[in-house]
Amino acid sequence: MHQTPTFSDQEIMNDVLSSEKQMITAYGTYLAESTCENLRSELAKIINDKQQIQYQIFDAMQKKGWYNVKNANMNDVQTAAQKYQNIQQSMLQ
Repeated sequence: MHQTPTFSDQEIMNDVLSSEKQMITAYGTYLAESTCENLRSELAKIINDKQQIQYQIFDAMQKKGWYNVKNANMNDVQTAAQKYQNIQQSMLQ
């Protein structure tokens, strides 16, 4: 007899979160490659909406203990910010 696989709530949420991340990446690629301003504007709105949905899923998972993140050390954040500011400055020269 064939048994239908069952997934836990955590597995389903992981899959949904992964799907949202993939969609954000795809829409970002479309946005970067689009030259039509109306399309670019719509894609930017879609990305923003998707980011909100992705955060809500992440937040729900984190509250349930299903997605644990380590808080960044403030020194590491400042170092990374400085690194990318330097890269950006060098690209503008």
